[in-house]
Amino acid sequence: MILPFLIIIPLLAAFLITLISGGRDSWAIVFSILAVISLLALSVFSFLSTGSQTFIYEMSGWKIPLTICLVQDALSTFMLVIVNLIALTSLMFSVSYIRQYSAPWKYYALFMLLIAGMNGVIATGDIFNLFVFMEIALFSAYALVAFGGKAEEYEASFKYAVMGSVSSTLILLGIGILYSATSTLTMAKIAEILPTLDVKLTYWVGAIFLAGFGLKAAIIPFHAWLPDAHSSAPAPISAMLSGVFIKSLGVYVLIRLFFNVFGGVAVFNEVFLVIGAISMIIGVFLALGQWDIKRLLAYHSISQIGYIIIGIGLATNLGILGGVFHLFNHAIFKALLFYNAGVLEMTTGTRDLRQMGGLAKKLPTTSFTSMIASLSIAGLPPFNGFFSKLIIFIAAIQAGRPVYAFLAGLGSLLTLASFMKMQRYAFYGKENKDADKTLAKVSTAMKWAMISLAVLCLLTSLMVIPGIRELTLDPVVAVIMNKTGYIAEVLGR
Repeated sequence: MILPFLIIIPLLAAFLITLISGGRDSWAIVFSILAVISLLALSVFSFLSTGSQTFIYEMSGWKIPLTICLVQDALSTFMLVIVNLIALTSLMFSVSYIRQYSAPWKYYALFMLLIAGMNGVIATGDIFNLFVFMEIALFSAYALVAFGGKAEEYEASFKYAVMGSVSSTLILLGIGILYSATSTLTMAKIAEILPTLDVKLTYWVGAIFLAGFGLKAAIIPFHAWLPDAHSSAPAPISAMLSGVFIKSLGVYVLIRLFFNVFGGVAVFNEVFLVIGAISMIIGVFLALGQWDIKRLLAYHSISQIGYIIIGIGLATNLGILGGVFHLFNHAIFKALLFYNAGVLEMTTGTRDLRQMGGLAKKLPTTSFTSMIASLSIAGLPPFNGFFSKLIIFIAAIQAGRPVYAFLAGLGSLLTLASFMKMQRYAFYGKENKDADKTLAKVSTAMKWAMISLAVLCLLTSLMVIPGIRELTLDPVVAVIMNKTGYIAEVLGR
């Protein structure tokens, strides 16, 4: 069973980094990169070998529901691939970028704990251990947001910690209610017992979890922490937070709970559609007015999560396919955009687009990859964002929800306008005469991190081709659409 190693390896790496690094980052870099390469390889192997099957790892001699279990199915392994793919590119980008900060070796220890927490949340089949792993990831995230040691970063981290504590309290309350009603913490066993109880219990706990995990996912109106946290964190951490963190602790858990545990209750699907549409439109309007490039990207995270939630809320095979595919695509192009923003901030000393300009020739790799990511997030062909948004658009029409299709199209047009503004002022506008002429050097590793994701923005479009889709996306959709089939898959073992 591979799943335990996806948690053990990053925890062991974090321990070794703190034990051996001795104030230098050389060993920390080696341990981190070896660990994440191993994690990515194990994740890809798990995903390709799982298919439509479900594997259970019981962490003691006891059997479910008396033991803590890990669940390996297409949904969990798909998420593990996304997390560890973005983690590897973030580490590549971090090697030279983080050296501008003091004690960079501590960064890598925290980074490993962040990955361990996210992998644990995804892999566990026990709802209380989901909470424990979530807290490991959250405390690492709080420290990483404040890693630069500036007042702005401390403020953002404090705000994030306060909001995170509120959401964690709500989640723990929901877990307590479920445990008192079902006498078990195994999610599959909870799903088996819930239909025998008063339906009001599901509604109440669902509402609590929607608020708690909705805050982790930064869905409007639970988004207040995100713009400050994402804009203040170091660029590779912003990429992790936006690309995978809000998905693994937020969107993934919402999908797992509301479909596989609660059984896809119709009223919650309607709520998903409404808050998804609100997040999609308000997020992009807030982004349009931003001149701070990282805050602009942060608001687009809210908007793009809205697309995913709409796809999931449609609760049709095609809608969920579009939502799952967009979840994957957003991780790629949003991580790339935050790398681009990190290069711009590092080389120009500012995040204000109005103080940039004329950088296309000076930063050709950043300019080229930024254009690809911008076209991807705006949903232009032949890039991956086009296909996932198109699927969601068609799914909304087929489901008799033309209003959501219209809003999705409007959101894409406004996203395109927002990123054309970014391209004009950062790369193709008039050069700022007052700007420092000496640009900081962009390392080869940073360039390769950007290039690799830019290539994936194009290659992952192939995932919608029949034959490839059956191997990659369809098994994930089947797990979600099967809803309480999760009960038989887990307890039947």
